[in-house]
Amino acid sequence: MSPGETYAELARLGSATVYEASGRQGLVDADFAQIVPGSRVCGPARPVRCGQDDNLMVHAAMAAVRPGDVLVLTMPEPRAVALVGDLLATQAQVRGVAGLLIDASVRDSEELTEMGLPIWARWIRVKGATKDLPGTIDEPVLVGGARIAAGDAVVLDADGVAVVAAARVDEVLEASRAREAKERLVRERLLAGELSYDLYALRERVEAAGP
Repeated sequence: MSPGETYAELARLGSATVYEASGRQGLVDADFAQIVPGSRVCGPARPVRCGQDDNLMVHAAMAAVRPGDVLVLTMPEPRAVALVGDLLATQAQVRGVAGLLIDASVRDSEELTEMGLPIWARWIRVKGATKDLPGTIDEPVLVGGARIAAGDAVVLDADGVAVVAAARVDEVLEASRAREAKERLVRERLLAGELSYDLYALRERVEAAGP
């Protein structure tokens, strides 16, 4: 399986399945607005650490990004300052970026929705960034308590965001497929009228606790 096929399969499986199958590792524990409803994506992380309230490094990242990358844009402290608007998003789309995870805000949200580029942002706010402060590209960053390094797989969908360390991608993909298959069998039994209360032996736990 090619890397592109692997990322596409992880995106199909979804953030919740991937997170559970990974041993509940890699949760990005923060609220993000999904700018394009129904979008889902997975790709290798291209982490960018901007200066505080500054997007100089987002412009720099456009010269370094590779097709299929998920740009992960951060600042020292997450704040409601727009690191991306429609012009930077246009550059990202033209250069083949798979999606953006922005631990700050975006603006031009209606235009971004129309563009269809998958974007997840902490906020939607008008306030723009300066363009003065150098930062880093491809150095590990922290987002919602999760460490994201260059090349890690970032899975984004309506449920949220999960990160898989690059060295674990194949392992977690297989575990995610196995989880999906197991849940398919459980769903069939639930459709046939059985109860999760019994399938998961939960009744015994309740009854063992007594009155």
